[in-house]
Formats: sequence, structure tokens, C-alpha cells
Amino acid sequence: MTEAWFSKPVRIAIGVFGDERNVSSARQALQVLDTRWPDAGAPKYREARHSCQRAVNGDDDAEHARDHFVAAARQARVLVE
Repeated sequence: MTEAWFSKPVRIAIGVFGDERNVSSARQALQVLDTRWPDAGAPKYREARHSCQRAVNGDDDAEHARDHFVAAARQARVLVE
């Protein structure tokens, strides 16, 4: 398994207090998706989780995973733009 680094971090605000953090890799994205995601189960969440897992396993490109993670973050309204 690999870290699958993104070319540019994705800034999200998540949690009760809207803590902002940079997500820099598919592995970090998976951790957030699995533990702190407010909209788990939504279609974009499922796509992002699947794509990030594939990137960590070396079966998909990290940028493809990043695109899915950004879409999920936008849908969950946690993306900081």
C-alpha cells in the first residue's frame, strides 16, 4: 500500500467546530472518510472512498482519487474554497 500523494492538498472544515485541515494524500482522505465524514453513505462519498482505496492499493491514480474526494467534500459542504 502507498500514501498516494495529491499534487495539491484539499482543504476541508470538518467536525463540531469546523476544524480546518489539509488532506494531502489518498491515505489521509481515507482516514477522514472513515472516521469523521458528516455525509457517509452519500453517492459522492462512496465514489471517493472507492477511488482513494484503489489509489492507496496502487490500482488508480492519486489525482483521480483527489478529484473524487473534492467532489465528495463539495457535496458534504466541507470543502474550503
